[in-house]
Amino acid sequence: MTCVHVITHANRHFYEESLEQFHRLRHQIFVEERGWSGLRQPDGLEVDAYDNQHAVYLLAIDAGRLVGGQRLYPTLLPHMISEVFPHLAQLGVPQAADILEWTRYFVVKERRTGRTDCRLLAAMQEFCLGEGITEVTAVVEMWWLPRWQQAGFKVRPLGLPQLIEGQPCIAAAVEISQASLEHVRKLAGLRGASLIRNGLSSRIHQVPHVAA
Repeated sequence: MTCVHVITHANRHFYEESLEQFHRLRHQIFVEERGWSGLRQPDGLEVDAYDNQHAVYLLAIDAGRLVGGQRLYPTLLPHMISEVFPHLAQLGVPQAADILEWTRYFVVKERRTGRTDCRLLAAMQEFCLGEGITEVTAVVEMWWLPRWQQAGFKVRPLGLPQLIEGQPCIAAAVEISQASLEHVRKLAGLRGASLIRNGLSSRIHQVPHVAA
């Protein structure tokens, strides 16, 4: 059975193999499949500056095999939209203790027609609700917008679309709500809480210190 595990700096020692799978699959999907050539690495692992002690990973694992994943990161710290894609957020870059950035989302190819996608979307909403997060921001290809709408997510654009790696992309903010969680749970046939918090307390979110 597929379960979504919450992984932070505090419990990553339980998940070193799964995290290596995550970085290897990121390279396979974002570089080799989607053609993001700027991320190519000779070791076949896609790791960036935001894979650090502040990152939270929600990984879908089935019998020890990683089948999907995503990353959440504090927006009070320098993050991908503020540092790499500020030009996509013409309406401003949302930065607050209750806003996280949502990146590196994927489902392995053979699971994209099943329930794994909805499990991961539900996991994101469930985790954020439990942590007091009200919104997540992301840069995505335009085809994500109808996908999010189908999942019951409320989305607001942060600017106009622009081409990235030959694809029209947009910066957007997604509302965190119980209604969105219940909608996507229904799509996936999920009942109740589904996150595995191995070695973690019930609430882990800490606002990082930012120097004045």
